[in-house]
Amino acid sequence: MRRLRRLAHLALFCPFSKGLQRPGNRAESTPAPHLEEGRLPGLRVKYVFLLWLGIFVGSWLVYVHYSTYAELCRGHVCQVVICDQYRKGIISGSICQDLCNLHKVEWRACLSSVPGRQVYSGLWQGKEVTIKCGIEEGLNSKARSDAAPRQELVLFDKPTRGTSIKEFREMTLSFLKANLGDLPSLPALVGRVLLMADFNKDSRVSLAEAKSVWALLQRNEFLLLLSLQEDHASRLLGSCGDLYVTEGVPHGSWHGAALPPLLRPLLPSALHTALQQWLGPAWPWRAKIAIGLLEFVEELFHGAYGTFYMCETTLANVGYTAKYDFKMADLQQVAPEAAVRRFLRGRHCEHSADCTYGRDCRAPCDKLMRQCKGDLIQPNLAKVCELLRDYLLPGAPADLREDLGKQLRTCTTLSGLASQVEVHHSLVLSHLKTLLWKKISNTKYS
Repeated sequence: MRRLRRLAHLALFCPFSKGLQRPGNRAESTPAPHLEEGRLPGLRVKYVFLLWLGIFVGSWLVYVHYSTYAELCRGHVCQVVICDQYRKGIISGSICQDLCNLHKVEWRACLSSVPGRQVYSGLWQGKEVTIKCGIEEGLNSKARSDAAPRQELVLFDKPTRGTSIKEFREMTLSFLKANLGDLPSLPALVGRVLLMADFNKDSRVSLAEAKSVWALLQRNEFLLLLSLQEDHASRLLGSCGDLYVTEGVPHGSWHGAALPPLLRPLLPSALHTALQQWLGPAWPWRAKIAIGLLEFVEELFHGAYGTFYMCETTLANVGYTAKYDFKMADLQQVAPEAAVRRFLRGRHCEHSADCTYGRDCRAPCDKLMRQCKGDLIQPNLAKVCELLRDYLLPGAPADLREDLGKQLRTCTTLSGLASQVEVHHSLVLSHLKTLLWKKISNTKYS
């Protein structure tokens, strides 16, 4: 009976026996809650700090973005100045009426990279266009109330009243000789300038029209648009004063351009290459774009109006149309040979870095005379081939990669010496074009 009572007593308390712990285990289990309680405050501090740091960095980026935007994007200032001069009868142009009176030119996204050169995407006559306008130093964020008169006096000061059409022709020819060199083809270019100056097509050039086309000629890119064929550059659609409108911005080949300007230099080259492969066109389309780029280099060397140098050779300037035809996205850093030689002539130097025009048009330094030499170290083709190594070799067909790599390596070693450029330049360029064209000819990519 006692045994039965003891078994019943044990059975009664058995369900609670699992929750009981031996005295020996108590020391092992009790510290756990204290560890968790000690960790939580530390974790909270870390999370709060990271959250605060994220908010701070985000706020700083937003501030920098908007302050940079306010500095770079001042298209409204440009439009106010241009339309003020137009209403005063000082300037003229084919789109002045639509821009200033009818408001048919729609300004969209700001694409400016420097404050003095305003670039916007836009819409005009139902077409995607690019609007470009220069803002002089006097027209900055701290501009005084006399900014507009200063623009009138400095930018639209030539030709003066009383200038005959013959004098204006000679004045234009002298300007082109100074900037493009003394070429036998320049009189034909002068004729094109005068034909363009007659904006209203009344067979005569007024003072306002002459002032406008003269101001446009001072813009390097406009001069190049006149000098180069339209195959590889955006077509000029119209102008007002020194504001001009071209075809819409071509698709960009550099996908890092979508990043804020301050973050672009931080993009690692490996990530850049990966972005190019993931987001860029298929390799055959890239080959077609590269052929167009090589044809553009050929035109710069054998152009009707002299030789030109590419002084900022980056993928950011390589654009293409919806059909993957090459279009130069920005001609601002393409310079006439005469302008580069004028810059280098007699320039004092200690190193070749002192003989640099633009970003990468570099000439050797004569350390004995301490003056820059006239020939560039690298011709256009060598710089473009360096660009094409990263653009074409990743993803290239296996049967082409070795030969293509060899051709591009040969190309990058080209010298800029005038005695070597003529023969080697044409030969290497022809080989590269043939190699790429054979691979994509008779396919949908051609």
